[in-house]
Amino acid sequence: MASWRETSPDDPAARELLREYFAFRAAGFPREMGEYRVAPPDPAQFVPPRGVFLIVEGEDEAGEPADVGCGGIRRIEAPDPGDVRYEVKHVWLEPHVRGRGLGRALLEELERRARAFGATELVLDTNDSLQAAARLYRSSGFRTIPPFNDNPNATTWYGKRLRA
Repeated sequence: MASWRETSPDDPAARELLREYFAFRAAGFPREMGEYRVAPPDPAQFVPPRGVFLIVEGEDEAGEPADVGCGGIRRIEAPDPGDVRYEVKHVWLEPHVRGRGLGRALLEELERRARAFGATELVLDTNDSLQAAARLYRSSGFRTIPPFNDNPNATTWYGKRLRA
């Protein structure tokens, strides 16, 4: 069973998880898209209520307590002034814990926190090469939307209405 620890993306444990995340993304990035562009998170954007960054606390491969993933949300500008839009960023789980429902649990926790901050919409971008992530997002109620940013690593953008 996992738990969450709220922290700054600058925390040493968060930096290590983000290093793993960026290395994984770069290694699997589609060659036809060029080189993966690393965009480290700005810690100021992940301070409540503007956002939050979470570390997933679980177990390493030997069953010992360990940090096994991360993800965050940050408030971004919404096209409609009546909306409050948060973006999901840097969702990552170490390979040995994938397939256990932690990705869904992390996404649900990030959504819960976005709702607590008053979000009316949750958005994210991803790359089509991340097929398991796309299945998770779609099965969690996210729908394809027009691009909301110019992320050169992204091929698909998703959104989910949280309230009217």
